[in-house]
Amino acid sequence: MKQVKRQFDRSFKVMAVELCFSGKPTCEVANELGIRADLLSRWKREYKQKREGSFSGHGKPSLTPEQEEIAQLKKRLREAEIERDILKKAVSIFSKSDNKYSSL
Repeated sequence: MKQVKRQFDRSFKVMAVELCFSGKPTCEVANELGIRADLLSRWKREYKQKREGSFSGHGKPSLTPEQEEIAQLKKRLREAEIERDILKKAVSIFSKSDNKYSSL
């Protein structure tokens, strides 16, 4: 029988972690919420490390505005380099065809 993977939103995870930090044992909180204790322990670790950047979803880390700008600039640079390489190849091809006709 196929198990359905449950997904939890950020607010649920934060609430569960804060219950643990309030003094309740992790196992007890996990049982009350119907989740595994090791999952809750992982959420606690992530929350301690990243605080506001935790639980961003689907493996996408939360970026600061500076990091977002750097990522956008890197993307634009890659695109410009690709365009440059295409133009170089085109110039090379056209200059070869011009040399064929200049000798006639």
